[in-house]
This record gives sequence, structure tokens and C-alpha cells, in this order.
Amino acid sequence: MCRRRSKCSFSRLELILIGCLTLMLVVTVVLLVLHFLDQEHQGKWNPSEGAPHYLLGVGRADCTGPVAEIPLMGYAKAEQVAGGLLSHLYSRAFIVADAKDRSRVVFVSADIGMVSQKLRLEVLKRLQSKYGDLYRQDNVILSGTHTHSGPGGYFQYTLFWISSKGLIKPSLEAIVNGIVKSIDTAHQNMRKGRILINRGTVENSQINRSPFSYLENPAAERSRYASDTDKEMVVLKMVDEQGQDLGLFSWFAVHPVSMNNSNHLVNSDNVGYASHLFEQEKNKGMLPGQGSFVAAFASSNLGDVSPNTRGPFCVNTGESCNNPQSTCPTGGATMCMAMGPGGDMFESTRIIGHNIYSKARELYEEASQEVTGALSTAHQWVNMSSVTVELNTTHTAKTCKPALGHSFAAGTIDGVGAFNFTQGSVEGDPFWDGIRDMLLGEPSNETKACHSPKPILFNTGEMSWPHPWHPDIVDVQIATIGSLAIVAVPGEFTTMSGRRLREAVQREFASHGRAGMDIVIAGLCNVYTHYITTYEEYQAQRYEAASTIYGPHTLAAYIQLYRGLARAIATNTVQDLPPGPEPPVFNLVNLTLVPAVGVDRAPQNMTFGDVLQEVRPQYRVSEVAEVTFVGANPRTSAENVTEHNFLTVERHNSSAASWQVVQNDASWDTRFYWTKGSLGASNVTIEWHIPSDTEPGLYRIRYFGHYRRRVSIFLVITVPFEGTSSAFEVTAQ
Repeated sequence: MCRRRSKCSFSRLELILIGCLTLMLVVTVVLLVLHFLDQEHQGKWNPSEGAPHYLLGVGRADCTGPVAEIPLMGYAKAEQVAGGLLSHLYSRAFIVADAKDRSRVVFVSADIGMVSQKLRLEVLKRLQSKYGDLYRQDNVILSGTHTHSGPGGYFQYTLFWISSKGLIKPSLEAIVNGIVKSIDTAHQNMRKGRILINRGTVENSQINRSPFSYLENPAAERSRYASDTDKEMVVLKMVDEQGQDLGLFSWFAVHPVSMNNSNHLVNSDNVGYASHLFEQEKNKGMLPGQGSFVAAFASSNLGDVSPNTRGPFCVNTGESCNNPQSTCPTGGATMCMAMGPGGDMFESTRIIGHNIYSKARELYEEASQEVTGALSTAHQWVNMSSVTVELNTTHTAKTCKPALGHSFAAGTIDGVGAFNFTQGSVEGDPFWDGIRDMLLGEPSNETKACHSPKPILFNTGEMSWPHPWHPDIVDVQIATIGSLAIVAVPGEFTTMSGRRLREAVQREFASHGRAGMDIVIAGLCNVYTHYITTYEEYQAQRYEAASTIYGPHTLAAYIQLYRGLARAIATNTVQDLPPGPEPPVFNLVNLTLVPAVGVDRAPQNMTFGDVLQEVRPQYRVSEVAEVTFVGANPRTSAENVTEHNFLTVERHNSSAASWQVVQNDASWDTRFYWTKGSLGASNVTIEWHIPSDTEPGLYRIRYFGHYRRRVSIFLVITVPFEGTSSAFEVTAQ
């Protein structure tokens, strides 16, 4: 042993050992520093933050349903029925639970037109059978993204039966199953984690489609805002306690109508494309629709907000039709259509969706403000046909029985109506009023007076055969996650209506000791009641006002009701809220005008899946590979297989002598077209729009379906089949 430092010496082996240990220590310290810097940079985890406050769960499930012959829900255009698939539809569920008790909030954003009362009641019934009272009407929010390219047929009120050809059980079942499954997945995968919030401005993605209505609002109120649309996006980032990404859900006000009313392919439109991009980035190496990371872009106060940023033009002349009636000199209102930023609706969808995704990605990566605090929920049912509204200390007003005005039939610049109806109608038309009176009955004087200055086209609140035409009983609901309040609204609030509601709810919280609350509006929740305009916008009677079914004081009634919910949460008196009258549940039969699925037939000497028109031997990237098969009705597959995949694009792996799936029908680069022939014959055409970053190589396209075959006079069976194109080469540009 060395006792005197001056005479100590080390052997070469000892020096090497000391050097190695020192180097290892330095490397370890550097790696730890880099690790923590990286975590801090990404806003994921900081060891000083302490234990997470919440249990978090995310889930995604397919809710597409049948993609052929079913009316698409949104434009109410009779001839717009599904004829194929551009992208799958998904339900995306997020559960936030207190780590110490049973309190929780469930938010679901589904790629559907809107949530119907029938749909919500079915979902809640199934959740109750699985989980008891854990998930209830007060803590479960169901929101539709408002895509206008999803199947309809899932409503219990008569007006929506008419526009979607009745009750279509396969459509209803697909959505209910998808929502429940997404909640199941989120429930099963809950883990400790954190929520971070961020907000920012999305540019070049929206315009106000009723600017003349917006200008009716007081000038002093309008001067407080830089734009006639809400450009702010609110993003919630969910990470587990190790900082691993779990999911994102966000709210931004824009109509998913980049795909116009000439479209027949089922898809989730611009916000669905944003979800696709975000999930593909986070779920690296997974096929579209797969992977654990979930990204939802939910609707907000989008009532008067269009993604068709080039504005309205006369499709027959090219001149602007940006006028109070949205009419053209020749052709009237039916010629006035708004145009998106792209060369066609597909390109416009991608542009707007990419804009939304890009801002969300930026906000997600930069999110650093943590959401903490207790979870609370408040819910009531209310009869919106007879709410007494306190306008001020001396005056009251009432809401009305539901009714739609003449301008409802005019449609909007995103999807025009028919005949000679125009927006901005404050007087009736003797011809159409006469037809209404003869077929449906004349509105009562009380209803006419209540809705003034709206000229009533359909007095739906006074029509009850075979069932009521519009809902009277409506859900109002608020859920709070710490300092965040999600205001779940049952319709489409216009820009200024949403602003007034947010401010009123925020003031109510502040007046009871909860200042600084973040208020977001979640649109198209729980039951659909069309539009909600301000009182001033209502006077202009454009489409949105004509579709404000409970009359000119609808917004004031909702503000009063949501203030009551906010007050109950802020004062911890939610238990004292009267639940209100429960909504009716109609004993609906599967009554539909959609034709029954018949027996499929293939051409003579051919079978299902045979190729009718082959691919070319070679394509360059950015070209379209196309193949046509002997097809069968896609509804057969939807009725027999959950989450059916109609196609794959496969690349040949020469080293393994096998084919690898690189795309499926959930991809936005593939299109599945079904063409119905006569006597049960049909064709399927599959397009692959080859992305510019596609790896050169040998590819093929495959088609999967089911056909119905008659075995005897009493028995029809379904048989799976597949078809495969010839191999083709993809080369670089």
C-alpha cells in the first residue's frame, strides 16, 4: 500500500483502469444531461414536477359502416349516396380520471356528421351494461367532427329520416360499436400521465361564409376582434409519467366541407386528414389506422366558417357572388358555390388538412403549460321549445317550437339548395307556402310570431307523424379538467355566438372564484339541433339563421343554461341541479328507402375478383395506378366483417421473396370506387395515387370483398373472395 504521496506510483494496468472509470463517469454524466435537456426541450417531463395528477387513456376504433348505396349525411342532397371509400372513419376517445377517486371525463370525437340523440342513448346504454355508473350522461361527451362525407341513417327524428332515407341499422351499429370500442380501448390502456395545453392561430384555412350576417352584430363588438372567424386552435397534449406521447385532442372552428356535394366517397374530410397525418407521424412504421397514438381534431363554433377560402363564385360565369343573397345573375343561388384553395376538392382537402396538422404539430411540440386540478361535470336535459329567457332586469322572452325558414332550403355557398330559394329570405313564397300547407299543415300564428322575422317553411315542432320531426329535449353539458372547461353544445354555433357563449361562461366562473378558466366549445355534441346564431344575425335570415330552429332567442337561452352549469361547478352544487325531462326513445323499425342487398352476379366465364382492366406495366411516382375488378356490393362486407379492409397496395421484397403491405384503404393515397350495374353485377375500380416519396420497386394492388350467392330458394350465403392485379414497376421521376 502507498502510504506517502510523494513516493506513490501506479502500475500501467492501474492507470488504464482509472482512466476507463473516469471516461465512463464523464460519458454517463453527459448522457444524463443531454437526456434531461431533451426532455425539457420537448416539454415532456421535468423531475421537479412531482407525481402526475391524472390517469389518462386514449383509444381509436373504426366506425365507417357501409360505403355503398347509403346517403351521405350533411348536404341533404338526395342523389349523394356512397359509392366507395377514400378514407376510413374513426371514433377517437380520451379519458381523464382522477388518480385518487372515480371521477373522470370522457371526450369522444367521431368522424361523423353529427351526434344524434338515438346514437348517444344507444352508446350510454351499452356503457352502462359494461361499466355500471362509471360512464354516464354527465361525464361522457360525444362530438361529431361534422364531415359531410359519412353515412347517414342513425337518427330517430323524422326530418333526419327523410334526408337519410330512414333508419339504417348497419350504419347506426357501426357508429355505436366504434364509439364504445374506442372508449373500451381508452379504458383498458389508462396510465398515469400529464396534460399540457397550448393555443395558437391557424392561418389561410377558413373564411366566414355569411359575412353579411356577421356584419349585423354591433360594430363595437366586432371591433374587439381582428377577424370575422375564430382562428385560434386549442391543443391538449397527453403524455405518460415517463414523458411518452399518448395522444392529442384539439378544437378548431372550420366546416369539414372541403369535399363538396358531388363527392360519393366516404371520408373524414379536412380534419380527418389532419388526424391521419399526425397519427402517421407518431405511429411510425404502422399502416394508416393502426398504432397507439391518437390525434383528434374536434369541431367547435364552426357554424358560419368555411374552408373554401377562395370564396363564392358563379360556376357558370366565374364572377363573384359574394352578395347578401348569394345569387348569380343567371341561375340564381344554385350557381353560387365557394371554392377551396386546391385545383379540385381532393387537393383542397389535403391543403386545409395539412394547414391544421402543421399548426397542431407546432403547438404540440411547444406545449409546456400543464393542466392540473379537479375534474367536474354538469349535465341537464332541457325542453328547448319553452325556455324563458331573462333578457335584462325587466324583459323576458321565450324560445319557440322548432321550425325551419325558407332560406334553409337555399343551402349555403358550401352546398347549394334547389329550386328558387335564396338566402336572406324574410318573406314567404305563396307557391311553396301553399304546398307546405297542403302537405304538412300551416304553422300556427303562435309559431309564426315566435320565429319572426323568419318565414316558416317547415313547422317541424307542430309535426309528429310518424314521430316528432325535431327534438324538444336537448342535452346541455360542461366538463372541467382543472382550469379547462369543455362546453359541449348540441349544434353549430356561429363565430360570434361562440364568442358570446365562451365569454359568458368564463365570467360566470370568475364571479364564483374560478378566474382564468380556459373555455373551449365542443360542437355537434350529444343531439343535433342545427344552428345557433346571434339575435342580430337572426334578423338577416341567411341559411344559418333560417336553421336556428328554436327562434331568435336561442343563443340567449343557451347562454343562460350554460351559465347555470358553470355556476353549479364553481360552487360545488352540481348535485342540486335538476336533471330535467328525459328525452323520448322511439320504438323505431328498420324502415328505409335504401334498396336491400341482392344476390351478386359475375359476368359469364368470370368470377368475383377477376381483373377487367389491368394496371400498366410501369408508373412513375406521382402518377395514378388503376385497376378494375369484377366486384360485389360492398354492403355485404360491412354486414359480415367488422372493420373490413377492401384493398392493399403491396411491395415485393426480393430478399424475402414475399409481398409487404405498404398501403390499405385507410390511406388517403388510395381510392375505392364501386359502380353498380344491372341484375346484381358491379365493378370495383381501385386507384393508387403514388406518393412522391414512394420507394422504387415492384408493386401490386389487391381487392378483398364478399359476394352473396343463392344456394336455394330459401338460403343466401356470403362468400369471401379476393383479386390481385398484375405486378407493376414504380420508378422515380
